[in-house]
Amino acid sequence: MGNNRCCQQTGFTLFEVMIALAIIAIALSAALRAANLGTDSAIELKNRTLAAWVAQNRMEEHMALRDWPAIGNYTGVESQAGTDFVWRETVSATSGANFRRIEVDVFPRNDPAHRVSKLFGYLLDPQVMK
Repeated sequence: MGNNRCCQQTGFTLFEVMIALAIIAIALSAALRAANLGTDSAIELKNRTLAAWVAQNRMEEHMALRDWPAIGNYTGVESQAGTDFVWRETVSATSGANFRRIEVDVFPRNDPAHRVSKLFGYLLDPQVMK
């Protein structure tokens, strides 16, 4: 009556180890992709927030200066938190002669085709308020 247990080998086969490694690789790549998407979303949210501030600054500047911009298109560059943005402003007439409609579009400086903020508002002619 010999004991065969001492001679039995235990452990995983090469095939089982390779399957386990493949599963781990797939799981890690999915986790890495999720982390990258989260980072991209955070960067996009930051850019949209900063661009919204640029657009708001343009509107607030008109109100603070009490200016009456001429009808037309204007462009400029503004920096927020170390990021440069290009703003495009369209001033147009309205049905009321004492009002101007101002539309501000904001783009990252390095990607002028990707609008990250849009804001529009109305200005009252400062002469009416006197």
